[in-house]
This record gives sequence, structure tokens and C-alpha cells, in this order.
Amino acid sequence: MIWLLFVVVFVAGGLVATQAGVNAQLARGLGSPVLAATVSFLVGTLALGVWALGMYRQWPERATAAGVPWWAWTGGLLGAFFVVVTAALARRMGAGTLISTAIAGQMVFALTLDHYGLAGFTHRPAGFWRFVGAALLIAGTILVRKC
Repeated sequence: MIWLLFVVVFVAGGLVATQAGVNAQLARGLGSPVLAATVSFLVGTLALGVWALGMYRQWPERATAAGVPWWAWTGGLLGAFFVVVTAALARRMGAGTLISTAIAGQMVFALTLDHYGLAGFTHRPAGFWRFVGAALLIAGTILVRKC
């Protein structure tokens, strides 16, 4: 059943590439990547709101929400930055270069987060093979850009 998780994550990654193109087209039409990101987040917020209302009969207590670390509330800001950057640069860089560069950045940050156990991740040392994997992703990014 674990293979299903990989399939879901694979599809989600594919949708990120699609989202970059969709948001770039929206940015072109609206004349601004920031406006495109705003619309994207509004649509996403509405969809998530409907989903959440359908799923949760009981919302967390205020004290529970207050106990969440301050940095855990910044995920939307991180996502907004990513959406604006991809909306602004997708047409200029192309989908392959844009997404492979983003994935290489994600891997470098992911290895750092794992190695130090940051942002709630379990400590997983960044050993030789993990560095080799990250280096291959970076090499792949260079090849995608050159070819």
C-alpha cells in the first residue's frame, strides 16, 4: 500500500508543474504575478474551506491553536512566495528548468531540515548517499537547462 503514497505524491508534484503554467497564464492575463497568486490562493482557500467544513464537525479549541509554535503559522507565506515566483518566472524559464530548479532547492533544504531535525522533521543524518542524490538532482537541473 505504500506505493499508493508514492503515486499520490508523484501526481501532486506533477500538479505543481501544471500550477506554475496555469498561474503564469493568469499573471499574464491580469498583468501581475502577485495578483495571480492572490487569485490562486483565494480559489484554493475557498476550496479548502468547503472541504474543511464538510470534514470537521469540531474545530480545535483556541488554547490548542495557541499552543502551535509561531513558525508553524508561516506555511502560507512560504507557499505564497513560491506561487508568486513561479507565476513570474514560468514563461521565462520554461516548465522543465523552473520545476527542476525548484526540486533541487527543495532537496537541498530537505536534507538540511532532516539533518538538523528542523521544522518538526525527525533527525535523519545527511550521509554520503543523500549528498550523492542531491548532487544528481542538481546535475539533472543543469542538464535540463542546457538541453
